[in-house]
Amino acid sequence: MTEGTVQAAGCVLWRRSPFDDAVEICLVHRPKYDDWSHPKGKLKRGEDPLAGAVREVLEETGHHCTPGVPLPTLRYVAHGRPKRVSYWAAEATDGTFTPSDEVDRIVWLSPTAAGNRLTQPRERHLIAALLESLHHTQ
Repeated sequence: MTEGTVQAAGCVLWRRSPFDDAVEICLVHRPKYDDWSHPKGKLKRGEDPLAGAVREVLEETGHHCTPGVPLPTLRYVAHGRPKRVSYWAAEATDGTFTPSDEVDRIVWLSPTAAGNRLTQPRERHLIAALLESLHHTQ
């Protein structure tokens, strides 16, 4: 790990639609940045990345999840510092969203609509990676 790199983790949270069994992707809206993204956040000191990703999903969406395969890791500069975000596929289980100062809204969208809603284009290929992983586990 590069010294000074911000370590973060998150999930591409998905579920089967209650209407037609199609895959739906959960995105979170952060009012501080007015952006739409996958649930993610900085790791606590010494925290395992997968444990941090699951914690962030629960904190930001109110949903428990079952983590699946690792997805591509994103590396970029945020606020002048290098950042590394590890991602996993994660199926939502139970839970209820409660708005907070950090996340004021969540949406469940089709993969195409979720890709179009994401603020950062670099996060779009994570949806394709999720769908590919689901295709191989069917």
